Amino acid sequence: MAMADNTSDLAPISQSVGMPMLHKVIFVALLAVLTVLPFLVYPVFAMKVMCFALFAAAFNLLLGFGGLLSFGHAAYFGGASYVAAHAAKVWGFTPELAVLTGTAAAAVLGLLIGALAIRRQGIYFAMVTLAFAQMVYFFALQAEFTGGEDGIQSVPRGDLFGLISLQDNIALYFFVLAVTFGGILFLYRIVHSPFGQVLKAIRENEPRAVSLGYQVNRYKLLVFVLSATFAGLAGATKSQVFQLASLTDVHWSMSGEVVLMTLLGGMGTIFGPLVGAAVIVTMQNYLATLGAWVTIIQGVIFVLGVLLFREGIVGVLARWLKRPL
Repeated sequence: MAMADNTSDLAPISQSVGMPMLHKVIFVALLAVLTVLPFLVYPVFAMKVMCFALFAAAFNLLLGFGGLLSFGHAAYFGGASYVAAHAAKVWGFTPELAVLTGTAAAAVLGLLIGALAIRRQGIYFAMVTLAFAQMVYFFALQAEFTGGEDGIQSVPRGDLFGLISLQDNIALYFFVLAVTFGGILFLYRIVHSPFGQVLKAIRENEPRAVSLGYQVNRYKLLVFVLSATFAGLAGATKSQVFQLASLTDVHWSMSGEVVLMTLLGGMGTIFGPLVGAAVIVTMQNYLATLGAWVTIIQGVIFVLGVLLFREGIVGVLARWLKRPL
């Protein structure tokens, strides 16, 4: 009887292992929509949405699950964009190698900055990340290989693995889809791993995590580097899409945009940053004719979002459904 009782106690745990069915359905539906999307809208616009969705998801890993607010994530997004563009245009790297090179550069930059930034907490941590990001911005402005205010233009798309030409927008779209979807699934796995659970514990109660024996700074540094790496992956991919790396990618306003995307969609959720990125990029694209008014409209939407959807769009849906999203 005791053995039967133990088996019944363990049954719910064994059923909960793996991705919940709701999440599987969402991922399958998302993949289906993204597969047909380039035939319904302008492919370059769809690719921009995906790049920023990955960027927001990477930032959410740091803020939503690690509890670390960075005001300097444009450094990794834009830094990888410049390195990938330079690798493709000057070194003649194929698209996949150029993207990997930019991503690796973002990881190294994240390691260097993160090792110093995690020594501080709260607003001091945020200000340190902003300061380093401004250094990267001025380096991009002054360095010769970055092209100064002109950036790196006419980046060749090249041939994927030396076989598939990415000059065609549809071919490039499915390359970006593979990178973005793979990156988001990897981030999902990180969040739902034992490492992710420790991150949540540190976010909720850092002193308790320390008392349990966890080396908190190591976890913080690792999540910082992971977040920077995936932000770099998004930036490197974007440089291939637009064939351009510019100062906009490393400007402080880019760091602000990714914070807005994450908060609007739902901080600490899996799908929130994707929704937030889609909303902001779509708004910027279709309201571009309004010029500077776009920024004001963004601000109004952000204020309304904070007042009406304090947990973000997806956060509110998750509360209504009573299931994590």
